[in-house]
Amino acid sequence: MRIAILLMISALTAPLIAQNDNTGRISGSFSSNVNFFMKDTAIHASGTPQYEYQLYSADTWLNVQYNRNNFEAGVRLDAFNNSYLFNPNGGSYTAIGIGNWFVSQQIKNLNIKGGYIYDQIGSGIIYRAYEERPLAIDNALLGVRLAYDISPDWHIKAFTGKQKVQFDSYKELIKGISLEGFITKKEASEGTNWSLAPGIGMVARTLDNETVEKVNNVLKYYTGADTISSYKHNTYAFSLYNTLSAGPISWYVEGAYKTPDIMYSPLQLNAAGNAYGLYVHKAGTVLYTSVSYAKKGLGITLEGKRTENFSFKTDPSLLLNRGLINYIPSMSRINTYRLTSRYNPATQFMGELAGQLELRYRLSDQWSFLGNYSLVNDLESTPLYRELYVEGTVKPNKKDQLIFGLQRQVYNQIVYEGKVNVPDVKTVTPFIEYQHKFDRRKALRAEASMMLTDQDYGSWAFALLEYTIAPHWGFVISDMYNYDHNPEKTSKGLNYPAVSVFYNSGPNRFSLGYVKQVEGIVCTGGICRYEPAFSGVKATINTNF
Repeated sequence: MRIAILLMISALTAPLIAQNDNTGRISGSFSSNVNFFMKDTAIHASGTPQYEYQLYSADTWLNVQYNRNNFEAGVRLDAFNNSYLFNPNGGSYTAIGIGNWFVSQQIKNLNIKGGYIYDQIGSGIIYRAYEERPLAIDNALLGVRLAYDISPDWHIKAFTGKQKVQFDSYKELIKGISLEGFITKKEASEGTNWSLAPGIGMVARTLDNETVEKVNNVLKYYTGADTISSYKHNTYAFSLYNTLSAGPISWYVEGAYKTPDIMYSPLQLNAAGNAYGLYVHKAGTVLYTSVSYAKKGLGITLEGKRTENFSFKTDPSLLLNRGLINYIPSMSRINTYRLTSRYNPATQFMGELAGQLELRYRLSDQWSFLGNYSLVNDLESTPLYRELYVEGTVKPNKKDQLIFGLQRQVYNQIVYEGKVNVPDVKTVTPFIEYQHKFDRRKALRAEASMMLTDQDYGSWAFALLEYTIAPHWGFVISDMYNYDHNPEKTSKGLNYPAVSVFYNSGPNRFSLGYVKQVEGIVCTGGICRYEPAFSGVKATINTNF
């Protein structure tokens, strides 16, 4: 079937390559990540097939799209060789096939799209089909979507299909519908503008008979108020959302409800205090809001979220990030420095009460400041995460820039990493970054930070130098040193050096580097996964055409 689809798309697009630009346009991208593994038992980079005998892995994507007038088609070839992307704890995956294909046609106000579809409703709380390759997430919908413009400001869309899993799809059926609009008005007497962007959506998931039977075979051994005698096929999720914009103020609010559903809750504790999993059957709710103000150098953003029993998956028995139908925004700052981003709180779908406040202020052309505070509790008010982040930036001239700051974190390892009988990680991390432009082509960036903590691996020091020669070359050298190590984790303080070189030529980007990396949690937008320790050589190729 996949081969037939590929041949069909190739037959449609290949003859058009030789035609002139007025009839159509072909574009695409290619990316490949290659790893060469070098065993290092000291940092626990060993014991997997890649380190013991395969010694090599590669993840590659080739994407081609064709556009002509109101018609669009695309196909993506995915190739995995000895990959640990899908099972970082030691699995090796090798396969090649069509990872994505689609065709789309605009017919006046109606758009018809079939194949693999990425889309979302509102902020994604009840539905989001998206791709996040570093986290091995590609949950496109394999199906059909219709989108109709009722008017220039009002749009309706409906979709149905199954969620992708690598080169196959889950059996469960997903369908949904949403209506979104835009209302604006200008108050001439006051010279102000305001607008509303309301929306409403609904998503339904239908389980196949095999999955229902599997769930019911587990539930028959359960006792207690949270169980039922048998589980049904359908679950529905509803969402109502709106963005209000008035002058310097923007306010987004979204509320969602999910009908009673079977969910796997990993946050149960037995009498000994050990964590274990349990199926529960409950309705779910989410309330999320974000208010921002920006005017005359001052920016303020306040966010809040309450989540209860809102794990929404194609199959309730799937674990971690597998089978996610929805996406719930995280309530923590997206940090970029190596040590400030080491501990990230993953969104807790079963229950959390969270908030975040960020202030930005530009004092002058030379000075600016940023402050951020975020907190996450469970629904019993148990603290799960705290972060205080302050940062200052000074630009004394056009060639120099200095960034300095401090981060304070409290991070619950039991909840976020599933560890047993471990204390919260409490960190203090000062950091500094200096940038200098020698001329239009040459620049130097230096970064240094320290993480002070008595928990987990203990304290760290990190330093980085990056030298760029525009438009082609970049050189980076860094080291992360566990200088005040925890003897329960490692017998001595270890270095994790990295040396990389980058080369850019037009749309092409190449990199080659030697890397040692400590194990830990990698997060993007509140979605996290465990990354094992790495030792070896990494090479990447990225291009667009």
